[in-house]
Amino acid sequence: MKKISVLTGTRAEYHLMYPVLKKIVEHPDLELDLIVTGAHLSAKYGNTYQAIEKDGIPISIKLPILKDDEEIVDMDRAIAECMLGCSKHFKDVKPDLLLVLGDRYELFGAVIPAINQHIPIAHIHGGETTEGAIDEAVRHSVTKCSYLHFTCCEPYRKRVIQLGESPDRVFNVGGLGVENILTQSLMTQEDLEKNLSFPLNNYSLVTFHPVTLEEGTAVQQVKEMLDAFLEVEDMNFIITKANADAGGNKINEVIDQYAEKYPQKFYTEFSLGMVRYLSAMKYAHLVIGNSSSGILEAPSFRVPTINIGDRQKGRIKCESIIDCNPNKKAILDAISKGLSSSFRDSIKTMESPYGNGTTSQQIIDIINKYLENGIDLKKKFYDIEFNLKGEK
Repeated sequence: MKKISVLTGTRAEYHLMYPVLKKIVEHPDLELDLIVTGAHLSAKYGNTYQAIEKDGIPISIKLPILKDDEEIVDMDRAIAECMLGCSKHFKDVKPDLLLVLGDRYELFGAVIPAINQHIPIAHIHGGETTEGAIDEAVRHSVTKCSYLHFTCCEPYRKRVIQLGESPDRVFNVGGLGVENILTQSLMTQEDLEKNLSFPLNNYSLVTFHPVTLEEGTAVQQVKEMLDAFLEVEDMNFIITKANADAGGNKINEVIDQYAEKYPQKFYTEFSLGMVRYLSAMKYAHLVIGNSSSGILEAPSFRVPTINIGDRQKGRIKCESIIDCNPNKKAILDAISKGLSSSFRDSIKTMESPYGNGTTSQQIIDIINKYLENGIDLKKKFYDIEFNLKGEK
């Protein structure tokens, strides 16, 4: 029996990882060691660890690293506390592999002690770029710390190889978000409306996070967005709140102010959970904000995405993505385009580049194979042939 440690710190990351976690639990030769930390354990961010428990996924340890009385999240302290907690935990349970997803700062807290304790690391969703966020540096750093790589499309696989990782350890397996869309039983629009007690005849789904490489822009940008929404007649907005990044609390305060003033216009919640969130996305007129879900998942529903600002700059985008600047006029223009019949007709036959719904099984099969055969952590840097522009 091989033990796989998995770290999760946010609702979005857990929802993506759910099919992988479920398959580990059900696998006869694998044992799940789930480390829950970050926003999951914060009342301010909805205590989303309860959703994990409700799903029946066993939690091995809870590592609180956030303080609900902090006005701005101290990411340095959070990483340090996560590192100390994971270091002790790994020494106690001695996992055969650590599996992590994405680009959250909490990953450093698990990856660094794993390296020091010679625990192989497998990384999901490497090779992507988000030029407006600190996540960019975290993601590529975790790539270099990892032995196995699971990317969501071929250009990202090539980018991981460009970082010096051997092609035989880098696998294009598609996106977990697409798998959830294709495999989960979603709610009807009528049932969702009853569940939320909010009118859903004409609505958009919204998530807006801080752009962590920009200083002091969060409040102004979210106000521009919400002011634009007030000018869109006959449309309501379901808003899932910002995550536990620096500036996230301030964004949520502004959202609460608008929701209190315009309760018929805005419905807000920290986390809808995977099924409600994907159901809300399915029936939405638009997906709006700067969350990766608008880039990776919304195209599978052929729902237009209004991508605001630079947070997702650099990602591969389908034809359904409309980029705009974070100001009221640009947002209104983008909404108008996204609602136009000509644009909606143009994406009706669009195909998502992010896989066919078999991602989690591919990941489990590859991990199990490598664990059975043994892993040599002495990686060689894989050099590629290339010519730089301007070189003589």
